[in-house]
Amino acid sequence: QGCLTATRHLIELGHRRIAIIGGPGHLWSSRARLAGYRAALEAAGLATSGELIRQDDFCTEGGRRQARELLALPQPPTAIVAGNDPQAFGVLQALGERGLRAPGDLSVVGFDDVPVASWATPALTTIRQPLAAMAGTAFRMLHARPGAGQPHHIELATTLVIRESTGPPPGVI
Repeated sequence: QGCLTATRHLIELGHRRIAIIGGPGHLWSSRARLAGYRAALEAAGLATSGELIRQDDFCTEGGRRQARELLALPQPPTAIVAGNDPQAFGVLQALGERGLRAPGDLSVVGFDDVPVASWATPALTTIRQPLAAMAGTAFRMLHARPGAGQPHHIELATTLVIRESTGPPPGVI
């Protein structure tokens, strides 16, 4: 749901060429975020372009590496959804290396809302996960009696935190 919300936010700002940098494909969270991205594009009638879908480690260098490649495309994206906040920080670094800035040249959305997300320049638009609730739920699931009818999968609500790293695509007022 979080990545669907992030992508929908960018679409509502006017972006049509939106990339995603996800995490490793073997992780459930990476696959779920990619599914949310695709669902938002499909609901808006936008095509999914394979060249705009990237995967890398959930780290700053992974985000920077993939953003460099995306920015080098003949038609680069106008927005990038990163799989987590460190990847988004890497995207911001790649922009800086090219003399570009968010959101004027490219909008960036992260995922997790780590504390430094609000301190970044620009402050990072991101998806906030309820980390304390996630930890408590995981603890209860681990300590539940076997066969007690506990669900094996629980999805907790996420929240879009809009800050300064997103805006309309270049040339749109």
